[in-house]
Amino acid sequence: QVQLVESGGGLVQAGGSLRLSCAASGLTFSVYTMAWFRQAPGKEREFVVTITRSGGNTYYTDSVKGRFTASRDNARNTAYLQMNSLKPEDTAVYYCAAGRTYSINSHAYDYWGQGTQVTVSS
Repeated sequence: QVQLVESGGGLVQAGGSLRLSCAASGLTFSVYTMAWFRQAPGKEREFVVTITRSGGNTYYTDSVKGRFTASRDNARNTAYLQMNSLKPEDTAVYYCAAGRTYSINSHAYDYWGQGTQVTVSS
């Protein structure tokens, strides 16, 4: 069955960095668009970034532009999210998702990971 497993979350001070990974199995990774979403306590899940199948194109939500970088390694079936200059408002559970459509809409994604907690202290 399809599995997406996130890792790399943790506690970091404001201004610090984290790198999230999303290891995929049970699917042909290279034909799927990948995306990252996040959900803060008491808030709805929100789009962070999407990356095309080849990794050649990305689209970021405005609040993370210039700080976060999405990438993927199709040979390793893994997607990454490098997060720099982290802010307390970035605190959330981060989810990776796989879908057939390049979209900011969560409904466009077929498979989801279990999430990894990112906490940024001030």
